[in-house]
Amino acid sequence: MAKQYFYIKQNDTKPYLTVYLSHDGVAQDLTGASVVFHMNTTTPVSAAAVIDSAADGKVSYQWTATDTTEVGVFSGEFQVTYSDSTVETFPNRPADELVITITAELA
Repeated sequence: MAKQYFYIKQNDTKPYLTVYLSHDGVAQDLTGASVVFHMNTTTPVSAAAVIDSAADGKVSYQWTATDTTEVGVFSGEFQVTYSDSTVETFPNRPADELVITITAELA
């Protein structure tokens, strides 16, 4: 993975945030896993993500109205709990940071 940037307008709930979880370009198999999305706003976001393709490591987060009320630049991450109860967080290297920018709406 490399640093990823995602942009959304204040109070919007689309587009969904979709990423591929991988290690050195190899997709992480998410079969039997659960995934939670975290974002570091003033009122932190922590909610279930959707596994779109377990074999490809593809996950998405579907925003709620309260997730995007605060304007700013935030870090996000996906925390995976595998079927054997081990936990891994993506991204896990600073160079792969997930940067989410919520821009102010005009009206």
